[in-house]
Amino acid sequence: MLITGGAGLIGAALRRTLESAGASVTVLDDLSGYDRATLALLGVDERDPRLAVGDICDEDLVRALVGDSDYVVHSAAFSTVAGCTRDLEAAFHSNIAGTETVLRAVAQTRNVRRFAFISSAQVYGHGTSGTDAVQVFSEDQPISPLNLYAAAKAWGEWQTRFLLEPAKVDHVVVRPFSVYGEGQIPKPGAYSWVIAQFAMYAMIGDPLPLNNGGRQVRDFLHVEDAAAAICLALVAETASGKTINLGTGRITSVRRVAELVRTHFLDAQFQDAPRPAQDPLGGCAEIARMTDALGWEPQVTVDTGIARYVQWLRAVPAAIPDWLRGESDRIASWNAGAAAHTTAEHR
Repeated sequence: MLITGGAGLIGAALRRTLESAGASVTVLDDLSGYDRATLALLGVDERDPRLAVGDICDEDLVRALVGDSDYVVHSAAFSTVAGCTRDLEAAFHSNIAGTETVLRAVAQTRNVRRFAFISSAQVYGHGTSGTDAVQVFSEDQPISPLNLYAAAKAWGEWQTRFLLEPAKVDHVVVRPFSVYGEGQIPKPGAYSWVIAQFAMYAMIGDPLPLNNGGRQVRDFLHVEDAAAAICLALVAETASGKTINLGTGRITSVRRVAELVRTHFLDAQFQDAPRPAQDPLGGCAEIARMTDALGWEPQVTVDTGIARYVQWLRAVPAAIPDWLRGESDRIASWNAGAAAHTTAEHR
């Protein structure tokens, strides 16, 4: 089988899960997500015979790899919101042109038994209740992406159906919620990776910034659970043709994440930070379709998942990126700006 983006967090976990079950897995990745030192830290070996280092827009390469695969998981993406906004060309190349290349190759073969498109819960945007309500996101509700990354994922969902249904290729779309776990290394602008960021802040002695007092809530899904669910989505007959949320169905506040991190770093301090513009309070996944279609529920609790991440981080402290060490300056500037705004209001 083939996993595009298989050197990423979800793709790498999926490969491990599949290989532990006896599957033969090929990975296609251009290894642009991190520098070589970080990739080596994450266990990515460019000499791996099952790793094809290449571009998902390379039609000949993609067609050859798909032609040798009975299952295809398309996980490759330019995957940060801020990154997509900064580099429109790279975002289009990976998230639109690359997805089109993979889908066309799959549609033109007769050997692919099922294709899985890894979408994102970001397609829901603010949901149906607005930015100031905690809500449950259902696959049947309208989607309303708020940024280029989410819009590309929404387009990919539709394009999967438009190209593969006429070709009679079985397919499934999955929408992971906030995936985290060992091996996750934040990138600038990837603010949904709060568990990794908070653990790293605590490790280096920086305060944990609580935007809006940490009242935002998320549905945190451990990467091993995400991988297990995707594996089941590839083979479960009841998943065929469906769009399926991947989440726990439970909400966890950002403040609760900070509190759990502080149980491992007793000196960790919290620091108030303003609520980012249009940042929704959030919510959790409606998981009835997931449990019905896959006959499965997540196994790793947030408490356990954070403990495992902290243990991993302590074993590999070099995983903390240099850019993150300067985040305390940004927090200070936020608070200075907020104080100035408050002073102006009271003049």
